[in-house]
Amino acid sequence: VQLQASGGGVVQSGASLKLSCAASGRTALSHDVGWFRQAHGKEREFVGVWNWSGNSAHYAEFVKGRFTISRDKAKNVVYLQMNSLNPEDTAIYFCAAAPRHMVFLHREEIDRPWRYNSWGQGTLVTVSS
Repeated sequence: VQLQASGGGVVQSGASLKLSCAASGRTALSHDVGWFRQAHGKEREFVGVWNWSGNSAHYAEFVKGRFTISRDKAKNVVYLQMNSLNPEDTAIYFCAAAPRHMVFLHREEIDRPWRYNSWGQGTLVTVSS
């Protein structure tokens, strides 16, 4: 599966932004899709994941209530809706695909980058104060 993230930009603190992760390939519909971010000088950080089999999302503790992951099955797109952005959310945001049922089988490891085997190019989000 090939992934392409888009939708990043420069916004002011308190604003919202919606990122898209377009998937293509023969098995595009059959993956759990995660979002990660990496701020300058920091390690890659788990944001959340769309659980294909459960038709639901799981989030890192720090984004609960502000970010929402959803999927448009017909378009093969997974979205990351981000609200109430603050400067600490400034980072490159990546989407990544994991094998089907990864979330179900490895619930305690959904935040580990190595559980995801296909990564798209990131999209930069900059939040100014």
